[in-house]
Amino acid sequence: MNLCQVTVPTTNLNRSIDFYKKLGLQLIVHSNTRYARFLCPQGDATFSLHVVDQMPKGAGIVVYFEHENLDEYVAHLITEGVSFETMPTDQPWRWREARLKDPDGNQLILFHAGENRKNPPWRLK
Repeated sequence: MNLCQVTVPTTNLNRSIDFYKKLGLQLIVHSNTRYARFLCPQGDATFSLHVVDQMPKGAGIVVYFEHENLDEYVAHLITEGVSFETMPTDQPWRWREARLKDPDGNQLILFHAGENRKNPPWRLK
């Protein structure tokens, strides 16, 4: 099995398309005013947006995007006007993470984990 895509809700498709293009995702499907899909710059995964009348309540989803040069990537996004909740910070689970929200409040975490993403020291055998 392989992960194909993650879909997040949005109340304003065009605003969200602009935001995710700014993050570096490549728009590959734009279905009028209800749906858009992006290709991630690396790997096979895609990321999509689906229009909803109102955003879900509660904690919602969290989407992680990995970037090898996290600090430089975050610095670049700041020059593009992207706001961050937290700047790149080393976490106890051996990932370096920066947190932000998309225009609809979906939680995004930009991170770099390298080998620890799939093979942390505490990985089950």
